[in-house]
Amino acid sequence: MRVVSGIQPTGNLHLGNYLGAIRRWVNMQDEGECLFFLADLHAITVYNEPGELSASIREMAAVLIAAGIDPSRSILFNQARVPAHPELAWLLNCTARIGWLNRMTQFKEKSGKNREGASVGLYAYPVLQAADVLLYQATHVPVGEDQKQHLELARDIAIKFNTDYGVELFTLPEPLIGTSAARIMSLRDGTAKMSKSDPSDMSRINLSDTDDQIAQKIRKAKTDPEPLPEAVEELSGRPEALNLVTIYAEFAETSPSEVLSEFAGKGFGTFKPALADLAVEKLKPIRDRLETLRADPAQIDRMLAEGAARAAEIAAPTLEGAYSALGLPRT
Repeated sequence: MRVVSGIQPTGNLHLGNYLGAIRRWVNMQDEGECLFFLADLHAITVYNEPGELSASIREMAAVLIAAGIDPSRSILFNQARVPAHPELAWLLNCTARIGWLNRMTQFKEKSGKNREGASVGLYAYPVLQAADVLLYQATHVPVGEDQKQHLELARDIAIKFNTDYGVELFTLPEPLIGTSAARIMSLRDGTAKMSKSDPSDMSRINLSDTDDQIAQKIRKAKTDPEPLPEAVEELSGRPEALNLVTIYAEFAETSPSEVLSEFAGKGFGTFKPALADLAVEKLKPIRDRLETLRADPAQIDRMLAEGAARAAEIAAPTLEGAYSALGLPRT
């Protein structure tokens, strides 16, 4: 099994990223060969201040390593260090159909009312996503509901390329569903996902937050005046309460039902301090490792460069195979 997955290096990683995706990546390292990349070429589909983007790439790598991604067990790199990504993306752009891209719902969401003013990259980035996984002959790609359509596109492109040119070059990647990841919601609105784009920093717990910041954000998290019930079903219509119970369950590696059996009948004046103590306990080791890594940025750069060299070596035969299939001589 070869798993490929990426994350954009923009904004702070927060609790939702960690419990929903990164912790899953960490566990995947025991299941197969893993390539994890910082999708910096995807990041530039919208404007980013160059200096901030460069710093964000290094910071994101440090957070991933601090959270448990081991560069000696997995391949961790940033996309821009492996030119095969944009090279293959261009070749696949000539196989992908405009009608396929027109059906991609995320472009409509991200471009909003300014569709004509959006970059070509924002429109075509699903083809780069296809290249990201097809380049490495990925067998599995971890996907959420919002990315299933893009994986289906990657499979369609692979099938058409293989069929058009009479080759068996690209492996058709399968979605890696696994156990259902926790859906962590905003601390200010239990009906909205925790997001790094939310203008309120109080809506999320960043992995770099101090103990005091974590405790303060949990203490001020939106709740309701009712005590916690005995059954999860009774949290229906109480999204903020359900969110805090879910976060506690994830940190304690138990179920929301077990959490309620412990705290049933108690109010948030009791529950929030307990949750804050647990969150601080679980996140402190990550932050401590992060501080150590931040103190040696050259080491992070070396890790990314070494990961990119390993990734490029795996990618080379596929890229050469694509050029050859197209009848494009390279030597």
